Amino acid sequence: MTQNWIDVTARETVAEDDVVGIDVNGKDLALYSVSGEVFATDNICTHGHARLSDGFLDGCEIECPLHQGKFDIRNGKALCEPVNEDIRSYPVKIQDGRVFVDLGSFPTS
Repeated sequence: MTQNWIDVTARETVAEDDVVGIDVNGKDLALYSVSGEVFATDNICTHGHARLSDGFLDGCEIECPLHQGKFDIRNGKALCEPVNEDIRSYPVKIQDGRVFVDLGSFPTS
């Protein structure tokens, strides 16, 4: 699989222990900063149409603001009811103070 690294934002945009929503060429992503690492997932909950970036971040878990389902931000795994479908997670790298996300096969134009 070919890597598709996209420069999405400055590292400082994602404050420690916080989550931000960001649009990348029409793709709604959530970026998280935990323990100095940055993680990226889809921003829309798989259970209800809610933005995870509006949810509550507790360590490596994001709680959906709509029905309180939780996901592991490191791999997108659904952790509790009512969510039972994982969200997609994306590789992240930090380079020269910028956050890059590998969107894989997602079209970028």
